Amino acid sequence: MEKMNQAMEKMKMLVGMEVEEDDEEQPSASSRDSSSLIDDFNRNCALSSTQRLYGFAICFVSGLACTFLSMLVFFHPIKFGVTFTFGNLLALGSTAFLIGPKRQVTMMLDPVRIYATALYLASIVIALFCAVYVHSKILTLFAVILEFGALFWYSLSYVPFARSMVSKIMVGCFDTEF
Repeated sequence: MEKMNQAMEKMKMLVGMEVEEDDEEQPSASSRDSSSLIDDFNRNCALSSTQRLYGFAICFVSGLACTFLSMLVFFHPIKFGVTFTFGNLLALGSTAFLIGPKRQVTMMLDPVRIYATALYLASIVIALFCAVYVHSKILTLFAVILEFGALFWYSLSYVPFARSMVSKIMVGCFDTEF
C-alpha cells in the first residue's frame, strides 16, 4: 500500500497537483527566504485542472498553428524565422500549464536533458539571428532544420530510453561497410 501511495504522489506531482508534504521535511528559514519569490510566483499561478487543460490546449494549438503557418511565408526569411520560432516557443511553453512553470524549468535543467535544452535554446537564437540579421534564406532554412532537430532530441529526453533507441537505429542505418 505504501508503494501505491508513493506512485500516486508521483503522478500528482507529474501533472502539477499539490502533494501533502511530511512535517519532517520543513525547509529552513534561509532556504524559505531565498526561494520565496519562486514560491510566490507558483502560488499565483495556481489553476484548476480544467484551466490547466484549456491553457495547454490553447497554447499548444496556437504554437502548432504558428509553426505551420510559417510555411506560407517561407520565402520571406524574417517572417518565417520569427513565426516558426514563436510557434515552437508557444508549444514548448504549453507544458508549463500542465506541470507548472517552476517544475518546467527544473525539468529543463535536469542533468539528463541539460544539453538538449541548451542545444534547443541555442538553435532558437541561431534561427532568429539568421532570419532577422543575416536575411539569408539558405542559412535560415538550415537554422530552422537545426531547431527542429534540437526540438525533436529535446522531446525524446522525456521518453525513457527513447534517445538511446533512436541513436542505435541511426547507427544501424548509417553503419555500412564498403
